[in-house]
Amino acid sequence: MPAPLSIVPSNSPVSRRTFLQTSAAAASAVIAAPAIVRGTNLNEKLNIAIIGCGGRGAANLGGVSSENIVALCDVNDAAVAAASQKHPNARKFSDFRKLFDHAGEFDAVVVSTCEHTHAFATLPALKLGKHVYCEKPLSYNVYEARVIREAAAKAKVATQMGTQIHAEDNYRRVVELVQSGAVGPIREVHVWVSRAWGWQTTEEDAKKHGDIVTLRDRPTETHQVPAGLNWDLWLGPAPERPFNNTYVPGPKWYRWWDFGNGTMSDLGSHWIDLPFWALNLKAPLTIEAKGPTPHPELAPASMEVKYEYASRGAMPPVTLQWYQGTNRPARWIAGEIPQWNDGVLFVGDNGMILSDYFKHTLLPEKKFADFARPEATIPKSKGHYAEWIHACKTGAPTTCNFEYAGWLTEANHLGNVAFRTGKKLEWDPELLKARNAPEADRFLKREYRKGWTLA
Repeated sequence: MPAPLSIVPSNSPVSRRTFLQTSAAAASAVIAAPAIVRGTNLNEKLNIAIIGCGGRGAANLGGVSSENIVALCDVNDAAVAAASQKHPNARKFSDFRKLFDHAGEFDAVVVSTCEHTHAFATLPALKLGKHVYCEKPLSYNVYEARVIREAAAKAKVATQMGTQIHAEDNYRRVVELVQSGAVGPIREVHVWVSRAWGWQTTEEDAKKHGDIVTLRDRPTETHQVPAGLNWDLWLGPAPERPFNNTYVPGPKWYRWWDFGNGTMSDLGSHWIDLPFWALNLKAPLTIEAKGPTPHPELAPASMEVKYEYASRGAMPPVTLQWYQGTNRPARWIAGEIPQWNDGVLFVGDNGMILSDYFKHTLLPEKKFADFARPEATIPKSKGHYAEWIHACKTGAPTTCNFEYAGWLTEANHLGNVAFRTGKKLEWDPELLKARNAPEADRFLKREYRKGWTLA
C-alpha cells in the first residue's frame, strides 16, 4: 500500500519536499482502484463465496457475514455443516474448483484454506474478476506470491490479505512516528516473536514449549481419516502421503514444509508488516539466516534472518533482523530495552521506537518524556473486513491489498529460503532468483501433484 503522509518536523533531516516526493512515489505503486461490481448503493449487499469454513475460515466468515453468503466450501463436511447453520441458503461444496463453475452467482471470494492451497483458490477468482480476501500468508512460496500479485494488478479488483493487526490504531501511530523522523533516520529494525512451534532440537525445548510436533521425521503410521474429511482434496497440490493425525485437525500442518512454512511466513505477515509499511520496503538486496541444521520435513522452532535493503527515496539503507522462538536481539538479551515477549524495535540516529500489536514507546523514555507527537494523519480504519467490503462496493483502496501483501509475502518466504539453503542470498527480484545460489530455486517454486496446476 502507499505510504501514508505524515507531518515532517522542521528539524527533520528529511525535507518536506523530499518526503512528499517519496510518498508520491510509493503511492504510485498501489494497484488501480477496483472495479465497482454492484453499483453505487452502499446498502446493496455483496454476494460472497467462502472457501475454507473452519478455524480461521470461521472467523473470516464472521467478519463478512453482514453480506450475502451464497457459497460455502471446505474439505471437511463438518465445517460446511456448521457454517450452513447460519447461512442455510448457501450452496455447499467440498472442492473449490467446482465452486468456480458457478462464478456468476458471486461477486467476491474469501479464501481461508491451508497455506499450500491459498494461491490455487485465489488465482481463479482473480482471473474471473472477483474481489478477493485471502488469509495470510498470501501464498505457499515466492513464485506463487509473484503470480498472485501480478494477477491482482491485471484484475483491478479489491483485494486484502488477512493481516488484521494492520487495521489497529497502534500500527498507524508508529508509522507516523517513523515517517515523521521522530527518532531520526532508521538504519536497523529488529523483529522478534516468542512462538516456538516446529522442530525442536532438544527434548527439553520440546517439553518447555509443549509442541506436539517435535523431534520427528515424517510419520509412517497411517491413521483413519476422520469422517467427513476429504484427505485427497486437503492435500491438493502437495505431495501425496497417507493421512496421520499429526497434520490435522488444527494448525499442526503449518510446521511441515510440504504444507506450510512455519512461524517465519505465518507471524512474519503480522510483525514484519509494521516495518514494511513504515519504511516502504519491497525486495531485499540480501537475505541471510542462521539456526539449527535445517530439517528436511519440519520448519524450525527457533532461528533468525537478516535482510539488507537499499535506500528508498530519502530513507537510508536499512537492515531488518527477524528472531523467532528462543532467539532475541542483543539489546533485549543485555536488558537495554524492555523485554517484551514479542516486539518490533526501530533503531534511529536519535532514538528508538519499540512496538507490539497494541502499544508502543519511544526510547530512551527520559529523552522523549516531553516529546510532542506528530498529528495523526493516517485515517482510522473502518475495520479490516469492513474496508475490504467497502472497497468492493466503491472502488476505494484497501490497506493490505495484494500489491503490498505480495511483496511482504515474498520477503517472508525468502527468510525460509535462506535458512534452508544455508547461504547468504543475493536476490534479483526481476528474475526471481538468487544470483549466487541456484540451489535455492527448488525452494522458490515447486512441482505440483498430478491434477493440480496454477494457471
